Amino acid sequence: MRRERDEVENEGVSEMITTHVRQFYVGGQWVQPLGHDTRSVINPTTELEIATIAMGTSRDVDAAVTSARDAFATFAATTRDERLWLLDAVMTVYRARSDELADVVSQEMGAPATLSREDQVPVGLGQFRQAFEALQNFEFDSRDGSTAVFYEPAGVCALITPWNWPLLLIASKVAPALAAGCTMVLKPSELAPLSALIIAEVMDEAGVPAGVFNLVNGDGPTVGSALASHPEVDLVSITGSTRAGVSVARNAADTVKRVHQELGGKSADILLPDVDLEQTVAKSVMAIMENSGQSCDARTRILVQRDQLSQAEVIAARVANSVVAGAPAAPGTMIGPVISAAQFDKIQEMITQALAQGAHLVAGGLGRPSGLERGYFVRPTVLSNVTNDMAIAREEVFGPVVVLVAYDDEEDAVRIANDSPYGLSGAVSSSDVDRARALARRIRSGMVHVNGKGLDGRSPFGGYKQSGNGREYGVFGLREFLEVKSVFGYYP
Repeated sequence: MRRERDEVENEGVSEMITTHVRQFYVGGQWVQPLGHDTRSVINPTTELEIATIAMGTSRDVDAAVTSARDAFATFAATTRDERLWLLDAVMTVYRARSDELADVVSQEMGAPATLSREDQVPVGLGQFRQAFEALQNFEFDSRDGSTAVFYEPAGVCALITPWNWPLLLIASKVAPALAAGCTMVLKPSELAPLSALIIAEVMDEAGVPAGVFNLVNGDGPTVGSALASHPEVDLVSITGSTRAGVSVARNAADTVKRVHQELGGKSADILLPDVDLEQTVAKSVMAIMENSGQSCDARTRILVQRDQLSQAEVIAARVANSVVAGAPAAPGTMIGPVISAAQFDKIQEMITQALAQGAHLVAGGLGRPSGLERGYFVRPTVLSNVTNDMAIAREEVFGPVVVLVAYDDEEDAVRIANDSPYGLSGAVSSSDVDRARALARRIRSGMVHVNGKGLDGRSPFGGYKQSGNGREYGVFGLREFLEVKSVFGYYP
């Protein structure tokens, strides 16, 4: 196992840091960067530096893309069984590193230890498993009369991932790319890059052929732009903000490469008046609080019939006030900090603006939770009297902030839900499942949850409108990394 670790004690917290933080993984080797820029990685719980990473340049991108291009022809020609074996090997090593991955995720993004161990790490492994299962039965060749239809690897892929669910979002791109026979260059978020470096170590130990998987750390304007515009990159897959997705699409346009975007959301959760309000509001609020509200598909607009709004406020306030924010390892911690000082400040500004526009503060509010003097902790907050023209109802907050929006009738609820530049997710709850199903069909989003049903990890994940294009997970994710070829007259 080609790695070493240093332990640094920061006020009783053991920080496990890979020695590869100032290197990139290119061509099957850990290599020195071609530039000299570095960046501190800050633990959002302590506001202290836990590592210093190397930041890539366009020359580092050139080297990584060349490595991926050189490896593509050979890897694209591998058999289904060879790629299944490789995915299985990756999963084996991933499992062996699970404890370390959980520890690092808690450090770099402040996720509670239970969330890291029981959710953050398993969902990453789950995407490798789903890619494995999709590959097992995928029909790469089919016949349409005398025409043969072939699915072939898309080529060299640039994978750009964010910090909020780092292992899930890396795996949801790396796993199907491997299954498809593509080669790749990963640029993880510079805010939470340490778990990605461990994933590179996993790839190395699992025996992924040299050049198939490459990693270059860096920021969006430098490394992200260089990857998106690179003439030797065939496909870009990005998960991030809508702003970042638009930038990638613009940079990719000149070379007419495929761009797959999984972007922001401001999803609506419609509670019809026949629900058990106590149970449904409580479940909806707790779902938003998970991961400190830092999930693109969080249904942060809870829509309640107008005459039930005051009752919903009481329930939502009680639930939000019960949410315990704290350090990852602290007993009882339910949510950690948000990722950075900049994100903390943005959330404070959005709450301030909402109150100025007439929103009513039901729970939480400005500043840190009581007893927390440092760290980027946001008070679990509920705002009511919110109308759909307010910024807090239209813009992604990415924090533990719930807005309650009143509607008059079912038609009004659908109108409010669809009145958004985003279309990633949504939810409908009703004691009448047929009524909920009918309403779900009318929501303009890529995903809708009926009566609290969660994701299954293999159904298509992605959105409408400014939430992006393309789909991830399972066979749908595999297809995104494949080109379709028709060969006419192939059959007699």
